[in-house]
Amino acid sequence: MPSAAPLLLPSVEEYLAAETDGEVRHEYLGGYLYAMAGAKTVHNRIAMSMLGALHTQLRGQPCEPFNSDMKVRLQMANHTRFYYPDGMVVCSPNGPDDPFQDQPVVIAEVISESTRRTDEGEKREAYLSIASLQVYLLIETGQPRVVAYRRDAEATSSADGFRSEVYSGLEEVVPLGEISAELALSDLYERVKFP
Repeated sequence: MPSAAPLLLPSVEEYLAAETDGEVRHEYLGGYLYAMAGAKTVHNRIAMSMLGALHTQLRGQPCEPFNSDMKVRLQMANHTRFYYPDGMVVCSPNGPDDPFQDQPVVIAEVISESTRRTDEGEKREAYLSIASLQVYLLIETGQPRVVAYRRDAEATSSADGFRSEVYSGLEEVVPLGEISAELALSDLYERVKFP
């Protein structure tokens, strides 16, 4: 009986070249590709409101927001990953021709029931391993609620290096002192209607 041929995974260089030319975007986890699905209207409204608010507040500042067309690269212990977060803020950007960023200070994911497990599990674990990251935001679509994982300066290890904060209700404001900004939930959810 013949043996199965070894699985040939694309290299980082092959992945980046294909992403530049391809019509479908993929996240890359150590050679494995995962196609990105399209987002619903409510998801896009929240993501655009977040980026609009950050863009306005960060004008003329060293930090700048990027939308979901920009990848973040994570150099894990034994492989490389690329994700497309819904938004991120970078204060030390890569070169102008790079299709990814390495040093985000804030990363945000707009979550729904279909993305919750990945955003709260795999991505959270990976993002919190980024040395430059100060805040990871999980923004709900079904209710006005944001969970912020904020780096804790008093933590003794990277495993417990973040604390979670919950902001619930349209009157809440998420402070982002790390980048001299804030996100009012009333602005994030301006055009969103809840059941």
